[in-house]
Order: sequence, then structure tokens, then C-alpha cells
Amino acid sequence: MEMLRIMPKISKILLLAVSVVLVLTVFLGVNLSGVSAATGQDGAYRQINVYTEVLQKIQEDYVTDPNINEVTNGALHGLLESLDVDSSYLTPADYKAYKDDKGGKAQAGINVSKRYGYAIVVSVVPGGPADTAGLTDGDVLEAIEGQDTRNISLAMIQRMLEGAPGSTLTVGVVHQPKLEPDRIAMRRSLTVVPPVVETPYENGSILYLKPEILDHDHVQEVEAKLKGMQKAGNKKVLLDLRDVAAGDMTEATRLANMFLKSGTIAILEGQKFPKQVFAADPAKAIQPTAPVVVLVNRGTAGPAELVAGALLDNKRADVVGEKTFGEGTQQKTFELADGAALILSVAKYESPSGKKLQDEGVTPGVLVASALDDGADVDGEAPATPATPTVTGTPAATPVPAKKPSIQVDEPLNKALDILKSKAA
Repeated sequence: MEMLRIMPKISKILLLAVSVVLVLTVFLGVNLSGVSAATGQDGAYRQINVYTEVLQKIQEDYVTDPNINEVTNGALHGLLESLDVDSSYLTPADYKAYKDDKGGKAQAGINVSKRYGYAIVVSVVPGGPADTAGLTDGDVLEAIEGQDTRNISLAMIQRMLEGAPGSTLTVGVVHQPKLEPDRIAMRRSLTVVPPVVETPYENGSILYLKPEILDHDHVQEVEAKLKGMQKAGNKKVLLDLRDVAAGDMTEATRLANMFLKSGTIAILEGQKFPKQVFAADPAKAIQPTAPVVVLVNRGTAGPAELVAGALLDNKRADVVGEKTFGEGTQQKTFELADGAALILSVAKYESPSGKKLQDEGVTPGVLVASALDDGADVDGEAPATPATPTVTGTPAATPVPAKKPSIQVDEPLNKALDILKSKAA
């Protein structure tokens, strides 16, 4: 298990040598013939001679002549991912496919990120192919179509999950607490995200709202339901953001503003990115005083985390559930001369208290483990990683769904309702 998390010694040496030299060459305009002029400068320049010497020794004395082209791609992938999971290196072929992707393809119904080197399921779309096949939050995608996800950038993983309607997608999945991957085949479909779920509790005094995504249409639905609360007799709001991992940060800001008439909603800041502070506009507040509880779990990511963090830090809502996944960056694409590209995170979103969503996620004020956790830790303990890569690229004849645990009691929901019942409207 440990060997899968640690690159072989030689690969690590090649990564160190090749990646630093090449990337510094791209960004700093330095080539190997001119490294001696850089030795007197600070920071990265100071190290170029060291890396050049290491690379030279490898080329001269390693047991075989290394394939520098292959090593370079792997090295650059590793270097970018060492920054954060959303930063990616795209080869010329990858970048062409990335630019040509116009969207609209069939999906597997999986929201993914990378953790511990592998692709990991953040959440699944209810009723989608992945949900039907038994995938759930925290599952490790060890391989996609026989390719080890450690060697694929997040940007390309997301595109590999797409395809023609009805096409077969084969993945190697590690379900916790197992170590061996299961080979699962599913058929991509044009998944339609369901509308916002609206459920009344406590004789209608509590309005339960469950969006599956925070895009314009779904946030617009929430807005309409909040505006109709008084007419419907609703006095309190239960906003369920569990497994909400997709959407738009602008729409998330708008949603948070519906409950806030003042205060900071979020901050966006980077090394050279002008600091942006998103403040609540009182004119856009719809329910600034109604009692609110927000439900989150480890599948809550990105835009949904922004909403939860804003309402928690402003003491506008109680947040109940598990620590969230941890996503929230803004990327910029840099095209390289050879047709390749870098996707770099240039800024990170912060909650009003200054916690970076990408690094810390959102920790609820009331921690309640989900019945789906199956032994997972609410503090986000690392999932088990596969013992050996077993998917070799041969599609499975039939899906091998994992049996999901049956949910007897929704403890987080019950806790959230108890908190709301105790609050005066």
C-alpha cells in the first residue's frame, strides 16, 4: 500500500532534476547553457546548477539511458500537482483535446478531485451511472480505462470521464475499507441534474431545500422558494448542501447573500492576484433574519463550501454534519511554445475568517457523522489506497456494483431539525 504512494527512487530523482530545470526554463527564460549566470541570484536560480549536475549524472551513469521525453511529461505532471490538485500540466496532445472540448457530452455522474496521488470521488449525481454502479463519496478511482490516475492530471481525468451517450466507461474503484480495486463498467448518459428538492417539516414551518448543484438555474430556484416562504407559511430554512460539489462561485456568493444583509461573504487572494473581498449587498438579501441550518458532509465542495463558510463565520447559520472536502481555487491557463499548457491556481477562496477553503475546508459547528461513512473519520482521514494496480484496460463485461449500506436513520438531518425546532422564528 505504501509503495503506491511513494514514487520509485529513480523516478523521484528524475522528477527532481528534469522538472525543475524545464519549468524554470519556461518561466524564467533560463536555458541550460546559461545557468552559470544564475548562481548568484536568489530563490530558484540558486538551485539550477545543482539540478543540472544531478541530471547530468543520471544521463551519464544511470543503469540505462533514460527516456527523457517520457520522464519530462511525468516530471511536469508531478511538479504541478505538488502545488495543488487543481494545477495541471497538459502535453500538446492533451491541451488540444482540452481546447476542443466544447462540453455537452454524456457523463458518468461523478464529481472528482485528486487526493493522495489518486483520483477520488467527491460526490456522485443521484440516479446517474456512477450512483447506479454503487460509487460513493470517498471512493478511490485507481484507474480509468486501464490508465493509472496517478499519472493523469485532474483536467484530463475530468475529460476521460466524458464520452458519447451509451459508451462504456471502465474504472478501477477502491471502496473503503477494501484495498483491492474492483473493476466496474458503466454506461455514460446525458445526466439531467434534478431540480431543487423542497420538503416542509414541522407542519410547514421549516422549509427544507436541497439543490444538487449551485449553478444559475438551481440558485434561481432557491431564490424563488425563499421569496415565497411567507406566503407558504415557512418560518425557518434547512439548506442541505451535502454532496453538492459542482456549480459556480459567483452563484454561490449570490446564494449566501440571500441570507446576509451585511458582512463579508468570501475573499479571493493570490500571490500576484489582486485581493477581492465579496461583501454582502443588503439589497440582495431575501431572508436575512429567518433561522437557518446548513447541512454539509465530505462531499460538500467548492461553491457549496463558500456558502457554508460564509454563513458559519458570520454566525448567520448553524452548520451541521462533517468536515467538507476542501476545494476553492481560481485557475489561469498558460500556453507554452511547444503547444503544451500549464493550468495554475493563481488565487484561493477564503472564508470571512480567513480560512482557505482549499486547505482547510469548512468544519461544522456541530459535527455529526453520516450513516454513509462506513468507518470514515469526520476529520477527513486519508482513505485506503489500493494495494496493487489491477485494472489493465480490458473492459468488464458487466458492471460490478458495490452494495451501499442501507440508511436507517439520517442523524445529521435529525440533528439539524432539532436545532431549528429550538429556535424562535
